[in-house]
Amino acid sequence: MQSWALLIAATLNAGTVLAIAGLGLLINERAGIVNLGAEGMMLVAAIAGFATAVHTGSDWLAFGAGALAGAAMAAAFGALVIWLNTNQYASGLALSLFGTGFSAFLGIGYVQDKLTERQQFRIPGLADIPFVGPALFRQHPMVYLTIALAFAIAWFLYRSRAGLVLRAVGESPESAHALGYPVRRIRMAAVMFGGAMCGVAGAYLSVIYTPLWVEGMVAGKGWIALALTTFATWRPGRVLLGAYLFGGVTMLQFYLQGIGVDVPSQFLTMLPYVATVVVLALISRNPQWIRVNMPASIGKPFYPGS
Repeated sequence: MQSWALLIAATLNAGTVLAIAGLGLLINERAGIVNLGAEGMMLVAAIAGFATAVHTGSDWLAFGAGALAGAAMAAAFGALVIWLNTNQYASGLALSLFGTGFSAFLGIGYVQDKLTERQQFRIPGLADIPFVGPALFRQHPMVYLTIALAFAIAWFLYRSRAGLVLRAVGESPESAHALGYPVRRIRMAAVMFGGAMCGVAGAYLSVIYTPLWVEGMVAGKGWIALALTTFATWRPGRVLLGAYLFGGVTMLQFYLQGIGVDVPSQFLTMLPYVATVVVLALISRNPQWIRVNMPASIGKPFYPGS
C-alpha cells in the first residue's frame, strides 16, 4: 500500500509540469494561436529558474524568473506571428530550436551546481492520514495551485465576459474586430500568458521536480503538453486529468523497475511518448468530434485591414 501511495504522489508531481504548461497553451489556442515553441520556452525558463534558485535560495523567485523568461520568449513569438503575420508553425519550431540551444549555452556554468535541501511540505492533520496523507497531502504548494488554476481558467472561459471575448477571438477574429475588440492585443496577451505558464512549468521542473540543471532536461514534455491540449479538446479539466494520466505513465516506469519487473529500461522510458501517440491516434479516428471542439481560427493569421 505504501508503494502505491508513493506512486500516486509521484504522479501528481510529474503531472504538474505538464498541467501548468498545458493550461497555458490552452489559452494560446483558445485565442487562435498555436505555439510550437513550448519545449524551448520551458528549457530557457528551467535554467532561468534554476539559476535564480541557486543565487537567492527562493523557490518563488525562481518561479517568477521562469515566468518572465517564458513570457519574454512568447512575446517575441507573438510579435512575429501576430503583427508580422509569419507562419505560426515555422515560428514556433524556430523558437523551440532557439530555446534548446540558448538554454544549453546559459546553463554551462550551472551543470554541477546543487540547490539547498528541499523543504518537505505537509498539510497539518491531513498529511498523517494512512495512505491518503502520503499520496495527496505532502505535495509542494504549486501542485495545489495548479489544480486551482484549472478551475480558475474554466471559470474564466465559460463564466466571465473576458473569457467569452477570448473564445470569440479564437472562433472568428474578423467578427470580434468588427465589434471593436482589439484582436491583436488580446492574442498577444494570451500568447504571453501561455509563455509565462510554460516558464513556470520549466522552473518547477528544474527547481522542484528534479532539482538540478541538465542540458535538454525537458526531454519532450513541451511536446506532450502541446498534444495534451488536443487530447483534452481544449477543456481545462481534461487538461488536468490528461496531465496526471501522462504523469502516471511516466512514473510507472520507475515503479515497475522498483518492483523488479524484467522489462528493458529503454522500453519503459518510451512509455509516455508511446501513450501520447496512441491517445492522439485514437481521438483522430473521429475528426468531426475534434472539429466541433477546436477553435475555428486556430493557426490562421488575422489581417485587420481585410
